[in-house]
Amino acid sequence: MVISLDSPLDMHLHLRDGDMLDIVAPLSAETFAAGLIMPNLVPPVTTKEAVCAYRERILEAQAGHRFLPYMTLFFKSDYSPEFLESVREEILAIKLYPAGITTNSEGGVSGFDLGELSPVLGAMSDLGIPLCVHGETGGFVMDREAEFIPVYEMLAQNFPDLTIVMEHITTKDAVEALDRYENLYATITLHHLYITLDDVAGGLLQPHLFCKPIAKRPEDRTALLNAALKAHPKVMFGSDSAPHPRDKKEAPGCAAGVFTAPIALQALAQLFDRHDALDNLQAFVSGNAQRIYGIVPPVKEVVLEKTPWLVPDIYEGTVVPMFAGQSLEWRIVSVG
Repeated sequence: MVISLDSPLDMHLHLRDGDMLDIVAPLSAETFAAGLIMPNLVPPVTTKEAVCAYRERILEAQAGHRFLPYMTLFFKSDYSPEFLESVREEILAIKLYPAGITTNSEGGVSGFDLGELSPVLGAMSDLGIPLCVHGETGGFVMDREAEFIPVYEMLAQNFPDLTIVMEHITTKDAVEALDRYENLYATITLHHLYITLDDVAGGLLQPHLFCKPIAKRPEDRTALLNAALKAHPKVMFGSDSAPHPRDKKEAPGCAAGVFTAPIALQALAQLFDRHDALDNLQAFVSGNAQRIYGIVPPVKEVVLEKTPWLVPDIYEGTVVPMFAGQSLEWRIVSVG
């Protein structure tokens, strides 16, 4: 069996910087046509100059592959309308992080005071700049996303013309919120479609499956699967592929993040095939995102074949992927 995917998109991607960027950028650029690049570097991407410089580093690191990095800004409540207008053509979206909730988010938003946020959100709405949100509170780790839903509702109600993307959703609560507000959308990761918390910590701890938001309950995974497999028109694929060096994962204070970029399309084909939903994979990995964001990505055709493929144990001696050393049922046979 063979399938072809047109211009697959990764709408939530961490490429890091420096040596790690050089390792992982080609692995995404080889098979994806474009990706939405997250801005939580150290320091975070908060200026037009930083956006342009980071884009150039990505283009240099991607080793000649046909790949378009869609750039984002790190949300700050003091951005002026004039600044946002000046940077509008350089970015696709702005990413909001609650302060300290995930990797390199210390400079994020503390509290969600509508009066403080309104000037920036209003200007974004006027300029047509989507808002991407890491939606978690600082509460008990299993409840953080569900507790954040009222914030999404507040934003959706007060800025009905603002496109709001709930990033890497993990709960049935978030899936249900999609249908309550016209301007709410979501990305879903590969790993949250496969795992629950039991896979991470039900036996021996699996550090390479530890991520934020943390994997949740079986009923949450079922809700995510139902939305993705049916290609719900308001969901799109975003890997949240988050590479860390092996010594930062297999260590006390394990870094949060699952590295899926080089195995994502193969594992998605396997999952959709197992559920007799291959006809919906194109919409999930590209079509919905093109419509939601109003983008036309580079042309790229990725052909996959249902033939076993052994996932490498490690990439460049540094980064361990999801399913390392395991066999997937699908492999990529050509990219054109």
